Amino acid sequence: MAMLVVPNHWNTAPIGPGTAFATQLRRWSDQGIEMFVHGWFHRDDTLHSSWRDSLRARKMTASEGEFLGLTEAEAARRMADGRALVEDIIGRRVAGFVAPAWLYGDGALRALASAGFDLAENHARVWEPRTGRTLSAGPVVTWASRSAIRAASSQVVALAARHCLGFLRTVRMAVHPGDLSRPELVRSIDLTLATLLRSRRAGRYAELLEGPL
Repeated sequence: MAMLVVPNHWNTAPIGPGTAFATQLRRWSDQGIEMFVHGWFHRDDTLHSSWRDSLRARKMTASEGEFLGLTEAEAARRMADGRALVEDIIGRRVAGFVAPAWLYGDGALRALASAGFDLAENHARVWEPRTGRTLSAGPVVTWASRSAIRAASSQVVALAARHCLGFLRTVRMAVHPGDLSRPELVRSIDLTLATLLRSRRAGRYAELLEGPL
């Protein structure tokens, strides 16, 4: 299991060293859960110049594509600050970086290449930022809980994934905390995991750095 840690969610929930949540993060990390830095605010406040980016940022991701429109310098600062905070809390190196909503603008990608993270991922792949080498390619199965329509459509996608992804050696699943508030999504998540594990074993992101699974 891996966890994506937002240092200060929507600028209203900062993780402070020594707090109960910080202590729990360290406990989870000590148990072997891989910790990724997941942006800084998880909120996109950028005024996008292109209609395509504006659509993706505002409508498709509920204004959470934080790293889509950042400059290289600002993206680098937030990556470095996030990494320093999370590593101080867990007492070890983070597993990598994942941009909120898996959206990376050009500035974020340039910053990521020199930020020193071992891994990054988006919807389609996991890669090594320093070299750009793809470590695992393929879609990620995810769920949405913001509305009944989104919840229903994500169950349909998960059903299709259970039956259509058998040819892939590595499949990722992404679960958001809000997904667990809907019993129908919890059932879909459990069934998808059980189905995928019939022909696979649960692995760690770090194994991707060691070679093909």
